[in-house]
Amino acid sequence: MALDLSPLEWLTRLKRRHEAELPTLRALNAYFDGCQPLAYMHPELMLELGDRIRQVVINWPELVVEAVEERIDLEGFRRDSDSEADASLWEMWQANDLDEQSQQAHVDALVMKRSFVTVGTNAHDADMPLITVESPLQMHADIDPANRQVRAALRWWYDGESALDGRIREQYATLYLPDETIHYQFDEGWQETDRDDHGLGQVPVVPLVNKPRLMMPLGTSELTKVIPLSDAACKVATDMMVAAEFHAIPRRWVFGATEEDFVGPDGDPLTAWQQIMGRVWANEKGPGEIQAGQFPESDLANFHNTLNSLARLVASLTGLPPHYLGYATENPASADAIRSSEARLVKRAERKQRSWGGSWERVMRLAERIRDGAWNPESRSLEAIWRDASTPTEAAKADAVTKKKAAGIIDDEQAWEDLGYTSTQQARMRARKESAQDAFNRAMAGDMAGLTGPKPAVDGQLVDGQPVEQQPPVGAPDVVAAGR
Repeated sequence: MALDLSPLEWLTRLKRRHEAELPTLRALNAYFDGCQPLAYMHPELMLELGDRIRQVVINWPELVVEAVEERIDLEGFRRDSDSEADASLWEMWQANDLDEQSQQAHVDALVMKRSFVTVGTNAHDADMPLITVESPLQMHADIDPANRQVRAALRWWYDGESALDGRIREQYATLYLPDETIHYQFDEGWQETDRDDHGLGQVPVVPLVNKPRLMMPLGTSELTKVIPLSDAACKVATDMMVAAEFHAIPRRWVFGATEEDFVGPDGDPLTAWQQIMGRVWANEKGPGEIQAGQFPESDLANFHNTLNSLARLVASLTGLPPHYLGYATENPASADAIRSSEARLVKRAERKQRSWGGSWERVMRLAERIRDGAWNPESRSLEAIWRDASTPTEAAKADAVTKKKAAGIIDDEQAWEDLGYTSTQQARMRARKESAQDAFNRAMAGDMAGLTGPKPAVDGQLVDGQPVEQQPPVGAPDVVAAGR
């Protein structure tokens, strides 16, 4: 359903919605970076300790994201399930450095609900479309509830990182509409600076959405269920360090002395912290005038147990194996047990591949349309090729593929893909295989020179001035005997 809005009305609408969501996105990004504020700490305690306390960050949000993203690698595209990887599509992928940028887009989508991919013409190379990934901190899109397609998208940013020097930062924006892309600069209002009337009929922006739902088409963060447990773990770890400072070290008591009685080797009075942390106390009073002793130190096991309990909750919610979170059972797990514990993590990665595969396929269809000037009907069945998200050993993988190949279940092409070879490596192996097949076909047709070298001398031919008698090759049938 199209809205009857002018470009400036679209810009205002999208910018207002984006600004309303920016605090949430920035908070999620801070948790991934480990820069979140300390939670669950009583304000009076913070006031009392002041700058003497530093937060201990247990960055489980980063672990949850990286564990999934490390298993998501796109290796190529093909027109249908039976064809080989398309070289021209992969050339556009490599020319735009999407090997690296796609990983950044996946991380931002996992952390901040979504990221975006834009497609447009390349001012430096007319034959190669420009594909870029964009952060949700700078971009927002409006989704049509009727067909769940992007109706309009806006990217806006400031030129400069800080305004602390008093300099007025310049503000820019790019508005993406179905038939045009408009560039703006803010100067007492938004002023149009450039326009691209591409006439695509659709917005050249594709969202990479993490866990979209029917009523939340722009997705949800992977960190939502982890943040409360991460806050609790950071609080417990910080409390543990405070307890280690004040209670894990034996506390001493003394009767019959004043602060002035505690002096250092140089005779100067000790400070309060030197009195607490000092190993030896010296004073001028006699042994009968002062009584001293110490309290037993505190055990920090309660903190350790709490952290282990929180880690188990994180593992159960996110599907992370226990050894990812630093705790394990008394008996070391076998290789099969480790792979079994990773089953939920592998399935989560495969779900991301299925969801984001469709988004990357739309990106490549757009890029192909901009490059060729027309939509390619064969690209309707485009399929993204992903690397195996599981972690079998090389020996186990090779053994399984060999058995499937021997049983006739898969062919060479599928075997190469199952073994994890890239599309470029598969192309080289395919070329070598075809070259060997051509040589064999020529040999079967009678051209043995390529396989056996120069033809042998015939009967009566002079070699070094002497006639030679042709001998049958080793293993050849006895023609004379066969004739008799």
